[in-house]
Amino acid sequence: MDTVQLATRVEREQDRRFREITRRLGTTPADAMRVFIAAFNQRGGFPFDVRLNAVVEPFRTEEDALDFVDRQAVELFDETR
Repeated sequence: MDTVQLATRVEREQDRRFREITRRLGTTPADAMRVFIAAFNQRGGFPFDVRLNAVVEPFRTEEDALDFVDRQAVELFDETR
């Protein structure tokens, strides 16, 4: 497999939060980036709505957030799509 390394700069607090959330999800920052890139490429753009006045409601519980992530992962890797 031919691979390349991607790098970017983010604010220190964003990095800290990213690392903490990936840890809590049981994954790594590198794997989270690989999932994002795979979803981005599969959908031909962002794997979520990108718009100026998006109405975003927070998850009621952490369990709701994890259920959402699980559904997205299943959809991402569903080869019947």
